[in-house]
Amino acid sequence: MIGGFGIWELLIILVIVLVIFGAKKLPEIGGGIGQAISNFKKASSEPEEIDVTPKADKEEKKEE
Repeated sequence: MIGGFGIWELLIILVIVLVIFGAKKLPEIGGGIGQAISNFKKASSEPEEIDVTPKADKEEKKEE
């Protein structure tokens, strides 16, 4: 059992997905999901903020 689903439940879900999307679309869907996960991991490891303020504006704000 995987996450409360038995082998028969997983097979039924797989058959339903194959009927809805077709065998040709499944690799595209899998690739899209994989790329989305990798983009999410990359985005979550980047710094929180990126400062794009020009240097002149930064200096003016410091003087105030």
